[in-house]
Amino acid sequence: MLGLRCSVGTLSDVGHRLLQTTTFHGIRVQGIRVGSAEIPDHKRIAVSLQSIYGIGRSRARQILGELNIDNKLTRELTGRELMALREHVSSTYVIGEDLRRCINADITRLKGLQCYKGIRHEDKLPCRGQRTKTNSRTAKKGLTAVSERHRASYA
Repeated sequence: MLGLRCSVGTLSDVGHRLLQTTTFHGIRVQGIRVGSAEIPDHKRIAVSLQSIYGIGRSRARQILGELNIDNKLTRELTGRELMALREHVSSTYVIGEDLRRCINADITRLKGLQCYKGIRHEDKLPCRGQRTKTNSRTAKKGLTAVSERHRASYA
């Protein structure tokens, strides 16, 4: 037990220190959880935020600008800055597994509609207008002359 007289800030700092030194099955955890992802604590915040799926360079800078946080090392964040960062990222943006789920649902919807993009996704071909006569060799590697969708219509 840590003691009852400790303030909340001290408890969060102790929890943060414990997280930095905890080992799971021989793997040392070095990072802070933001959203549903773990960001490294030995990099600057703008760079470490980019390890979250759905946050790139410009969005990381935008987040830091909105919260008025300097681009310092992640482990140097204060408790208030860390809580503000967590709250802002989780409430404002769709990131991580939620974003992956949304993208997969959108692709499934397009396939169900049988629109051009959905058909291209089904056939595993580029769907944004890229050239396929000479490029996209890896996309066409496993395809046969007649795709599965067309084979069902011929039968």
